[in-house]
Formats: sequence, C-alpha cells, structure tokens
Amino acid sequence: MFNSLSEKLESAFKHLKGQARINELNVANTLKDIRKALLDADVNFKIAKEFTDSIKEKAIGEKVINAISPGQLMVKIVQDELTALMGAEATPLTLNGNPTIILVAGLQGSGKTTFSGKLANYLKAQKKSPLLVAADIYRPAAMDQLTVLAEQIGVDVFVERENKDAVSIAQNAIAYAKQNNKNVIIIDTAGRLAVDEVMMTEVANIKSAINPQEILFVVDSMTGQDAVNTAKAFNDRLDFSGVVLTKLDGDTRGGAALSIKYTVNKPIKFMSSGEKMDTLDVFYPERMAQRILGMGDITSLVEKAQAQYDEEAAKKLEKKIRKNQFDFEDFLTQIQQIKKMGNLKDLMGMIPGMGKNLKDVDIKDDAFKGVEAIIQSMTMLERRNPDLLTPSRKQRIANGSGKDIAEINAFMKQFDQMKQMMKMMNGPMGSAMMSKMPGMRK
Repeated sequence: MFNSLSEKLESAFKHLKGQARINELNVANTLKDIRKALLDADVNFKIAKEFTDSIKEKAIGEKVINAISPGQLMVKIVQDELTALMGAEATPLTLNGNPTIILVAGLQGSGKTTFSGKLANYLKAQKKSPLLVAADIYRPAAMDQLTVLAEQIGVDVFVERENKDAVSIAQNAIAYAKQNNKNVIIIDTAGRLAVDEVMMTEVANIKSAINPQEILFVVDSMTGQDAVNTAKAFNDRLDFSGVVLTKLDGDTRGGAALSIKYTVNKPIKFMSSGEKMDTLDVFYPERMAQRILGMGDITSLVEKAQAQYDEEAAKKLEKKIRKNQFDFEDFLTQIQQIKKMGNLKDLMGMIPGMGKNLKDVDIKDDAFKGVEAIIQSMTMLERRNPDLLTPSRKQRIANGSGKDIAEINAFMKQFDQMKQMMKMMNGPMGSAMMSKMPGMRK
C-alpha cells in the first residue's frame, strides 16, 4: 500500500540526516523532494504546493530551529499534515434512520457491488439486519454478483429482474425492508465507464425519491487524479456524504487518498482491499499517515486480532501451553484465525519498520498452505498427540500432503522449538521477563 510514495518520502527526509538544525537550505531540499513524491503519486499540483508550503511554515520557527533531532521533527510535521489532508479524524456512518438507507454510487469497475457486500457483512457483525438491493438495471451480472455475495455472508437481497425502473426498485425495497424488519438498506446503483448525464440523472432521481441517510461514493484508488475528478462531478450532483477507497491492495500510488478530501471536502469513511468479505476497514487518517511514513499501524493490527479473539478459547489455549500440551489442532486453529484477519503482507506491513522490508518480498495469501496440508493429512488422533508420529505415519502424511520426509521432519522440529518457546514465555522465567518490561506490570 503506497510503497512508492513511502520510499520517496523516506528519501526526502535524508536531507536532514546528521543536521543539527532545520534551516532554509535543508528544509527547501526536503520539501522539493516531498512535492515531487506527491506529484509522482498523482496528487494535484495545487494540493502538493499548499501541502509543502504549510510544512515549511511550521518547520521554520524558533522551536524547530533549536530542536535536537530535525529529521524526527520534520517527520512529525509531515505526519500531522498528511493526517489533516486526509480528514484528521475517522467519520462514522449515520445509522439513525428507521430503516437507515445507504445509497452506493460510483463508476463501473470501481468495486461498488463488492463494497456493498462488504458493508452488509460489516453491519451484520454490528448486530444490524441489512438488506442488499440490486438497483443496477443495465447489468444483469451485477444482480447475480450481489445475490452470490448475499448468500455468502448470510444476508437478504432484494432483486426485481423484470423491473427496469431503478427508482421503483429502491422504493419497493424500502417497503420490503419495513415488512421484514430490516434496519439498514444498502442500494447498489448502476455504474458507467465514464460520467454521463443519463447516469447522473438516474442516481439523482433515486436520491430524491428515497432521501438516504448516507450516500457513499466508491473510488478505485488505483486511478489517482481521475478518481478525484470523477468524485467532484458526482458530488456536484449528489452532495454525497462520504468516500470509500477500494483496491488498496493493488498498485496504489496514493493520489486519490491524499487529494479527494481536499477536493470535495467529504470524509473518506472506509477503505477496502481484496475480494474477501471481511476486508473492509474504517478509514483513520492518522493511521494511514503513519503507514505512508513507514511507521506501521499497530492499533489496526491489534483491532484485527481482537476481532478474532475468543476469551474462553484463549484461556483453554493458555492452560494447554503451560502444560506443554499445545498440539497440531491448536496450531491449525491459530493459523485459521490469522488468515481471517486479512491479507498477510498487509498485516505485516502494519508492524513498524516492516513496510519497506517487505517491498520485494512475495507473501501470498496461501503462505500457510503447505503447513495446513501437512496437518490436514494427519488423523485427529495424530494432531492431538504429536508423539504418535512414527516414521511410517510421517511417510503417509508426506504422501498425503505432497511433501517429502525431510520437509515433514523439518516442520516437526520447528513445531517442537515453538512449543518450548511458548512454554518458556508462559512459565516463571517468561513472567519475570514480562514483569520487567514497561507497561507490562499488573
């Protein structure tokens, strides 16, 4: 996510490395490189100039000149400015309607339909009862896709295939929702390859007829400045309430994320990556600024972990670790929980300092596939009793998982080492070490 921009900003800060103070010369060189990095990320020139002018105004001052670490201070100033540029704070959805109506708009191919499914899944997890509405009357495949997504996440979908009036479909869906106790309606509207009058008139008519609490404009974050121009055209007609950035797992330069709030003065409410239904996150400007600057995003990583956290299961697991009874079934469960948290490379990129180290590393979503194949080739008795794995059993597991004996033995050795380390961290020595760490005392 924004790897190229992150690298160029990091390079810009090198002008201040080893400097005792910030002055007109070194700050000018730094700002020149920051402006170039923003332009390369497809940020509008006017925005890039105002951004760097604001940094210069804050950097050239008595307190800054006397700072011990100019480089660190400049990073902090840039972080604050990036945060402000992207909206300062997260903006929650307005869910006070009865039912709440959310209209989803955007160009074809921006990820509207997939986002609609993700949003329904997100709201379902918050104990809401969402209804997906297929209001794209031009593309039957969109109706089919929304139906498949609804089945996948276990929510209802409203489809009227013979009805060629999008306004009527939306109104009928609201009546259906009220009759069936659905408290959130998500309407997936038609997209076009480009902004046109027919499209704008239709979505504007839907808005007038149903008076939605939220109008979300979906932006393909890989399209840069084009996405921003499209957002302005939509906002002029719809006055939408928020923006959704999609495809953040692709080759994203960052132009849309950095420019869109400034251009339309509407908050970015969500960001989305991949096709999985659980890869939708609330957009936090401060956290995104930290990630762009290579600082990671521990807060989001912890939140993702907590979403998969089962307190009772965790207590049972801790007892097993203390008794050195952690087995392959437990290991498989932990792997599956990690996978539910999202894209592995994206997760590792949230760890401070890891982003740039992962630039050329290919971490696939099926990175655990080999380990899972080995464990799943064991019987349940073998999973729960690793000591039962005799050479003949290992050979059967090797055949079943497509591995050779050397790989099975290497995995077994690594598993034993991990068990010992887990036991140490949960034993007296681990407790003593943890008690001496700042913030870990109870």
